[in-house]
Amino acid sequence: MEYKKIYTPDPDRYDGRMTYRRCGNSGITLSEISLGFWWNFGGINVYQDSLAKMTYAFDHGVTVYDLANNYGPPFGSAEETFGRMYSENFTAHRHEMIITTKAGYEMWEGPYGRGSSRKMLMTSLDESLKRMKLDYVDIFYTHRYDSTTPVEETMQALIDIVHSGKALYVGLSNYPAEVLTQCIALLREQHVNPLIYQGKYNLLVRDLENTHRAIFNKEKIGFTAFSPIAQGVLSNKYLNGIPTDSRAALGRHLNPENITPEIVEKLNKLNTMAMKRGQSLAQMAIAWLLSKPRVTSVIIGPRTVEQLADSLKATENKSFTTKEIADIDEIMK
Repeated sequence: MEYKKIYTPDPDRYDGRMTYRRCGNSGITLSEISLGFWWNFGGINVYQDSLAKMTYAFDHGVTVYDLANNYGPPFGSAEETFGRMYSENFTAHRHEMIITTKAGYEMWEGPYGRGSSRKMLMTSLDESLKRMKLDYVDIFYTHRYDSTTPVEETMQALIDIVHSGKALYVGLSNYPAEVLTQCIALLREQHVNPLIYQGKYNLLVRDLENTHRAIFNKEKIGFTAFSPIAQGVLSNKYLNGIPTDSRAALGRHLNPENITPEIVEKLNKLNTMAMKRGQSLAQMAIAWLLSKPRVTSVIIGPRTVEQLADSLKATENKSFTTKEIADIDEIMK
């Protein structure tokens, strides 16, 4: 008879290999690397490959798992994959995990399957909890600003979700700076402190430095960065242009028109810097984010265990000299 192997985590997973950063002015800390489920944990992916990445991450001190209702593909399947992994391997370790999900982008057909209305957010969270086989999530995000829904309605939904016990904390993602400030005030008026903001931030996309950083500093909320290697652009894949098997060539959430000769030139200069630091370009891109004092965690979405292991090595050298920072800024002008 063949017996099912039960996963046993590495007993040394908290030996210092991972750093945990305080999230804003809260009492919670997050692993500085989060495992993102956006594209490589869906129904089209091999389950055992997803499980191998999940267990490797947990064994190396990763405690934050970033999901959304429409992650897949297809929509919902990443949460289903997580639910199976959790129920079969991680129920005994729920208290060690920060599990997040989001709602706001397109999820189901009809007029209520997108946006940030009360109906959409609350219905979506109920369905997410069923897919993930959970009683609650640690952080529930409104995934985007929806200009057709009053922010008072969206924030009241978040407040009621916390009061219901279905989420311990709430966060906001992809909100304009001026709206973000208003939303923080609305939440705090009813004694729900927004824990964290999630936004796109990397060496190529640095808008948040001018638009949002002052808010993070003033309001003392955490910040988690997604797309740290710009969907593979900040890796060695595009140093010689666009490979035929790449996301850009296949049109998978990456526009080939954005991989210009000027960008390729910048990538090669950054890669030269990375090699001098003893890092790959992807590792340096992640390390650069981790060198920023307002970054609480960086979300990575590895396709393989090997990519996951490579990304985790970025935590070994997060320090940059003043000259290195200046050189990066000069390259990225």
